[in-house]
Amino acid sequence: HGSAPDIAGEGLANPMAQILSAAMLLRHSFGLEAEAARIEAAVAGALAEGVRGGDLGGSHGTRAMGDAVLARL
Repeated sequence: HGSAPDIAGEGLANPMAQILSAAMLLRHSFGLEAEAARIEAAVAGALAEGVRGGDLGGSHGTRAMGDAVLARL
């Protein structure tokens, strides 16, 4: 994950990889398997329902993508 200064503040970054990194942290650092699986399922659910940023051919912005994952938690 780079800092992407060229798009900073524009709402274009895809937060899903960072969200999945949090799931990895929970699983591998804290042994919280159920919590990690819940986050992964929320991301998978959002993707399955077509939530995509520009990097994946969609039109959702950073906040909309994060909100879609949050709604599925």
